[in-house]
Amino acid sequence: MTSNPVIELFNDQNKQFVKVCAPMVRYSKLQFRKLIRMYDCDLCFTPMIMADSYVKSIKAREHEFTIDTNDRPLIVQFGANNASDFVNASNLIITHCDGVDLNCGCPQRWALNDGYGAQLLKNPEIIKDCVRQFRNRIPSNKTISVKLRLLDDHRKSVDLCQKVEAAGVSFITVHGRKTLQKNDPIDQECIKLINESVNVPVILNGDVKNLSDAIAMQKYTGCKGVMSARGILHNPGLFAGHNSTPLSAVQEWLNIHHTNFLWFHHHLVFMCENLLPKNIRKKFNQLRKASDVVSFLEDQFHIPNVLQSNRTLGKVPSGTSGAYYQNVSEKETILSQCEDVMEGICLFDS
Repeated sequence: MTSNPVIELFNDQNKQFVKVCAPMVRYSKLQFRKLIRMYDCDLCFTPMIMADSYVKSIKAREHEFTIDTNDRPLIVQFGANNASDFVNASNLIITHCDGVDLNCGCPQRWALNDGYGAQLLKNPEIIKDCVRQFRNRIPSNKTISVKLRLLDDHRKSVDLCQKVEAAGVSFITVHGRKTLQKNDPIDQECIKLINESVNVPVILNGDVKNLSDAIAMQKYTGCKGVMSARGILHNPGLFAGHNSTPLSAVQEWLNIHHTNFLWFHHHLVFMCENLLPKNIRKKFNQLRKASDVVSFLEDQFHIPNVLQSNRTLGKVPSGTSGAYYQNVSEKETILSQCEDVMEGICLFDS
């Protein structure tokens, strides 16, 4: 492969490990990527985009992927159940990113029923076909990766990763739980074994709640990268060593240009969890107008010079047709979506 900024990160001898933000449906969009890049995050993934919808729908292409000149290095993650959709979607987007990733870990029922996400672990030929066809049709200076969960035993997990490596992936992200596991501790021993059994970089994912966790897990497993999902959502300053959201991150968030009230507010709900007392936090979580959210934070934290356009954000979320999007109700409340994040682990740790 010719020069690629993602591979350069993995080869940087001055980095103990690459710090990575996970693909988080609805949440790892451009605005959040801008914020966490200010706090030592090296590599960002987009939310999972359904490949078939992206190919067929102009609306999907308009709403599901946005970027600016500083949003690099960047990996776009696709959900696909066949190589044709995956490669066609990749071809449409590849000039605007540094690589694409195939979601092989989402455990939600709709994904399993339709052959997406973790269901691909039972169909490794589809995974290999996606990788090989990408390699045959997409420029060699772009990365191709997969993000997967563990199989029933260590041997099967290692064997799968070796097969994926042989197909031509640039790196592998391993979420350290099996498909049906939710809150179990991740299996660091298996991730360590996988890392020692392949020659491509491995990114560890799962249970990274602070920088100390990331350092300890990387040291034990030897992985080239560590990915955070829920941890960095609750604390965008995680990779910079902050134990909770720094107030500066809240201020930066209020001065990034936003286009959607729900996402703007939801991120603040997570970010302020450890900054506000429970009774105050409950009131904040229930606010329904951008002007009220901004005024609340101005009063609580004495934040000056908030970007004026963020006071008038609309409430209607963007969305597209397709199997995933039909399962996301536009009527969800702030609190129910926050519960989604904790219960629907595939939103982050797919």
